[in-house]
Amino acid sequence: MAATAPVIMRVMASSISTAKRAGGIIRDVLKKGDLGIVDKGKNDPQTEADRSAQRCIIASLAQKFPTVKIIGEEGGSDLNVCDDWLVNELDEGFLQQSCPAEWKDVKPEDFVIWVDPLDGTAEYTQGHVEHVTVLIGIAVKDAAVGGIIHQPFYQQPDGEMGRTIWGLKGLGTGGFTAVPAPAGQFIITTTRSHSNALHQQALNAFASTEVLKVGGAGFKVLQLLEGKAHAYVFATPGCKKWDTCAPEAVLEAQGGCLTNINGEHYAYNADVEHVNRQGVLASLGQDHAALVEKIPAEVRAAVRAK
Repeated sequence: MAATAPVIMRVMASSISTAKRAGGIIRDVLKKGDLGIVDKGKNDPQTEADRSAQRCIIASLAQKFPTVKIIGEEGGSDLNVCDDWLVNELDEGFLQQSCPAEWKDVKPEDFVIWVDPLDGTAEYTQGHVEHVTVLIGIAVKDAAVGGIIHQPFYQQPDGEMGRTIWGLKGLGTGGFTAVPAPAGQFIITTTRSHSNALHQQALNAFASTEVLKVGGAGFKVLQLLEGKAHAYVFATPGCKKWDTCAPEAVLEAQGGCLTNINGEHYAYNADVEHVNRQGVLASLGQDHAALVEKIPAEVRAAVRAK
């Protein structure tokens, strides 16, 4: 069945299995205690877990899909990995799904896979491990269409560690139970560590009843999917394409929307700039265009000019 499935279904099924293995690597590094932290810039650490998880993901996907472009946060990776890190399995549960008609004939050269092997690295180093996610986003030409969000430190009711959420536009989502955000409130989720005056001005424009400051784009979008927040607002440059490709695809497969703060979708082809210069605005169950209009015009213009 796997051999005859459309490429996008095999890429998704392989990414689900690979994200789980990467999650195990991230837990193992933390257990050993030596995180091997390197500072890439202000509030931008990298650990041995980032490096090792990326090697696992890219080596596994590149072996199965050698002609698909893969871009990882940690740059070029040594793909000579131990057998234990090389994931050959495809998630059989996902392969039982029907491929949406619009993706059946997509060719490998039309894909770009965006990998954030450990989203929420700062939180990982600070012990806030619940914020950590593994993100694998699948773009077709310009659009984010498929995504995997894996939580290495999510404890299942049976005690098993890890939860894997997926979304594919035209098919839907899996791995979690969507919950609507509470009526009569407006809860915003936003950054823990990258705020500035412009961003604060945007937040102040919303009559929010609560602001949840959490780490990682993946974890912020999970706040929307699980009904803990109504909107994700980040009105400044800072996050990158590998931060938003998977969350955008999963959120939009669930009926939500993720754009820049001017209401425009980012492009995810292989040649785009990696920085999301116009911030992020995401919502589920809201009038997204109305949220864009609430952000002061001078904030939107200032971000557009960056």
